[in-house]
Amino acid sequence: MASDSPEAIRKSIKLYIIIGAGLLVLTALTVAVSYVHFGSHSMNVAVGLLIACIKASLVGAIFMHLNHEKRLIYIFLVLAGVLFVALMGLFIFSLLDIPGQNLFGY
Repeated sequence: MASDSPEAIRKSIKLYIIIGAGLLVLTALTVAVSYVHFGSHSMNVAVGLLIACIKASLVGAIFMHLNHEKRLIYIFLVLAGVLFVALMGLFIFSLLDIPGQNLFGY
C-alpha cells in the first residue's frame, strides 16, 4: 500500500484524530489533578510533569513523525536530555554555594 493511497491517508487521519482526542483527555486530566493534593507541592509538580511528558511524547512521536526517524535522531534526543539534567544539576549545585542561601529550609 503506497503512503499516498486513499487507504493510507484515511488510516493516518484516524490516528491523528485518536491522538488529538487523547491529548484533550490528558489536558483535562492535568486540570483535574491540579485540584488534588498529593501530599506535597513537589509531588503535585511531579504528577503534572509526568502528564506533560506523556503529552509531549505523543506530539513528538506522532505529529512530528519521530516514530519513523533513524537511530541518530534518538541518540541526539537522549544526549539533549542528559545535558538538560546535567545543567539543572549544576544550577541547583550553584544555589547551594550561595552564602546565606537556605535552599532546603534548614
